[in-house]
Amino acid sequence: MTAQGKRNVLGVLVDATDYASATEQVVAAARDRRPLALTALAVHGVMTGVLDPAHNARLNSFDVVTPDGQPVRWALNLLHHAGLADRVYGPTLTLHVLRRFAEEGLPVYLYGSTEETLAKLIPALERMFPALKIAGVEPSKFRTVGPGEDVEIADRIRASGARLVLVGLGCPRQEVFTYAMRPLLDMPLMAVGAAFDYHAGLLRQPPPWMQRAGLEWFWRLGLEPRRLWRRYVILNPAYLTRLAGQKTGLWKARPPAPATERPATFAV
Repeated sequence: MTAQGKRNVLGVLVDATDYASATEQVVAAARDRRPLALTALAVHGVMTGVLDPAHNARLNSFDVVTPDGQPVRWALNLLHHAGLADRVYGPTLTLHVLRRFAEEGLPVYLYGSTEETLAKLIPALERMFPALKIAGVEPSKFRTVGPGEDVEIADRIRASGARLVLVGLGCPRQEVFTYAMRPLLDMPLMAVGAAFDYHAGLLRQPPPWMQRAGLEWFWRLGLEPRRLWRRYVILNPAYLTRLAGQKTGLWKARPPAPATERPATFAV
């Protein structure tokens, strides 16, 4: 296992880790009944933090932030000589974690996405992991949280007997939800991005060579150009420019202190 700790990538603290180490951290937290917040960040996730200092502080409070995209892994290797051989991709990490939870009989709770997606996701996961225990399922409300609703959500999750919450609300809503709910739950929460859509069969995975070459963004742009063009056309060059600035010392990427206060409102 590789667990080198957190490293500064454009001011966002990303773990130089691998699938085995990240999985073990989640499983250990579930066994010990303690909170843990994990997210997997690609370029878009990192840049969301760079452009929003308050969100950056939230990200820097996460227990585990994995290099979801190849460009983030490359940044860890370039800036910090991490020597990582592979990224830790959210959808794949999800399967590693679910395999262990199925083996150990630890129930999971699925939060987010739509009822239609969840209806396809559940049987797909049960086919992959027949022993998996799904304690509860809750689609997104696609609105901000109401007064006291966060406590009600936490109560439902705890009452289900779940030992893990997979959060599929999209970036950055899922990170804010995970950060806000962590103090209310005695279990790990994983912000898993598009994993629900991928494993439900609603999104096609790019070919392995595109994933290795860091071209997954190009694949997704081709699938959803109208929704994603601003993300990739604007943020990818900005990421590379800031990465060059951090490497050469022309730009000081100072990580903000980890956030400690819960947000007044967030998406559920």
